[in-house]
Amino acid sequence: MKCPSCGAISGGAIRHRVIDTSPDAQGGVRRRRECGVCGCRFSTYERAIRSTPMLVKSGGAREEFDRDKLIAGVKLACAKRPVATADIERLADRVEAYLQRLGQSEVNSRVVGQRVIEELRELDAIAYVRFAIVFLKMNDLQAVRDEINRLLEDSK
Repeated sequence: MKCPSCGAISGGAIRHRVIDTSPDAQGGVRRRRECGVCGCRFSTYERAIRSTPMLVKSGGAREEFDRDKLIAGVKLACAKRPVATADIERLADRVEAYLQRLGQSEVNSRVVGQRVIEELRELDAIAYVRFAIVFLKMNDLQAVRDEINRLLEDSK
């Protein structure tokens, strides 16, 4: 464990003291720590590393599921929208948990996109439309208008 303030690494003679331990919102553990060198207090988060399937891209290439890449894409869709970072984190948690529940070693990457689009539809309509334009390959304004009309009908 490395202190974010002074860079001291816990081990040997240096010990970072655990002040408080509590569960966090994602099902992990939050620990409040104090550096044994400079006295700085900081938090660490621990969560179990669960296996997620490999994603099979449209061209046949395979890549590991990347939670950070998912969050970056959702943040881009939610840019300048009143969507909290915590909501985006929870969305990523739900998508990741869904993939783990599938119990498969490989999943088509479209499955991830479809799950994200479903989650965004519930979270923010504008972010949903932004993501859908790219994910559903809407190449003209009529396709975008049709999707917006579907959203408006569903909200009634």
